[in-house]
Amino acid sequence: MRIDAISIFAQYFQALDLSLLGKAQAAGIIDFKAHDLRDYTHDKHKTVDDTPYGGGAGMLMKPEPWGEAFDAILGEDVSNDADGRPVIIFTSPAGEVFKQATAHELAQRKHIVFACGRYEGIDQRVVEYAASKGEVRLISIGDYVLNGGEVAAIAMIEAIARLVPGVIGNAESLVEESHSDGLLEYPSYTKPAIWRELEVPAVLLSGNHAAIAKWRHEQQVERTRQVRPDLLNE
Repeated sequence: MRIDAISIFAQYFQALDLSLLGKAQAAGIIDFKAHDLRDYTHDKHKTVDDTPYGGGAGMLMKPEPWGEAFDAILGEDVSNDADGRPVIIFTSPAGEVFKQATAHELAQRKHIVFACGRYEGIDQRVVEYAASKGEVRLISIGDYVLNGGEVAAIAMIEAIARLVPGVIGNAESLVEESHSDGLLEYPSYTKPAIWRELEVPAVLLSGNHAAIAKWRHEQQVERTRQVRPDLLNE
């Protein structure tokens, strides 16, 4: 899988060089590159923003650098095949909410480009132009506003990339995670069996796999009911 990210703070993405994603890049499973938007400017100040038409507070990101960035990263010829087209994700609080199902869907794609806005956002014409280069998605990681899209992009990249075959050593561990089946994950325990007078539930020590599976499912349902009852109504 190829993943690109465009930002005025490309160094944000150095976190992706660590741990499993770093190993996946080294192994060639994930091809990731962060691009500095200012590299696609031509004035001495490397200007990427300007005042919005119609007035209003703050500054808006200019279309010219974004257009050149997309041209350089995606090229002039873009596949018309749905599966072959790149997915261009604009991190935006005005977008659809990112969920585990979204991560599974995007993990099947060959090329994803994250466009990380700053200030008051990006000129809308950039979104329209991007649609000529690939499938455009506006995606939010929650109902709140960040200073920029980098943190949201990193969260999504990690959620997506770990689902790509070969990134996680034990693929079976992905099956039992929170949200994999619409429920939150059950509580987990390891040795010792008693720690500071707190005991591991007896069923987990019983060796009865059917009873353990039943207990874990019950815990999933109860935890979801208490913490995220909205998931039970979906």
